Amino acid sequence: MTERKLPILYSFRRCPYAMRARMALVLSQQQCELREVVLRNKPAEMLAASPKATVPVLIDTDGVVHDESFDIMLWAFARNDPHEILSPQLSDRGQIQLLIASIEGPFKKHLDRYKYAPRDNKENNADGIDPVAHRDAAMDILSEFETRLAQHTFLFGEKLSLADIATAPFVRQFRNTDADWFAAQPYPRLQQWLTHILDGAVFQACMEKYAPWQSGEAGITFPDISPANR
Repeated sequence: MTERKLPILYSFRRCPYAMRARMALVLSQQQCELREVVLRNKPAEMLAASPKATVPVLIDTDGVVHDESFDIMLWAFARNDPHEILSPQLSDRGQIQLLIASIEGPFKKHLDRYKYAPRDNKENNADGIDPVAHRDAAMDILSEFETRLAQHTFLFGEKLSLADIATAPFVRQFRNTDADWFAAQPYPRLQQWLTHILDGAVFQACMEKYAPWQSGEAGITFPDISPANR
């Protein structure tokens, strides 16, 4: 069997898990064949590789499948880490993973109940989910970010680390649920941190729009590492 030239990445532009995987690929300059997915019509090739049926899914050139976004991030930086994303200025990998876990776990649960409560309550013909309570609980978790960012530009020092790119897409999703409310909160450093990342070249590169991939077609070579974009 002929080895593929590039890994394949199944992705969905607006998914925060896929966002952080794409950010890692941009920062590590690890190219792949990106296949944009329509979630209501997932390609059979993706489902065959990962029955979990969630994005992102990366299939390496040797056929090994990585279907957890955090694993894809580590896969990318293990191959090339020119910005020392895995080497924070402050603390160690263990503390970084604890902070990331607080966002992937409790924060994400509150975020989903805040964001989707109107839909879920309507489907259940009830008002059992209080979105405001979950919004406030999520913001309490983010208060740790404000404390950290009062001391330095990023979560673990003056340079970007794994903690920043692993969590920013979820904070973005939280902000976008009610951007006016978020902007009015007394967390200026958190807001500045998020804006800095979202307005940066790395995030902008990972948010390019692509047409949905069709079986039999070639995907998009991503990221663009031509000299003009380095």
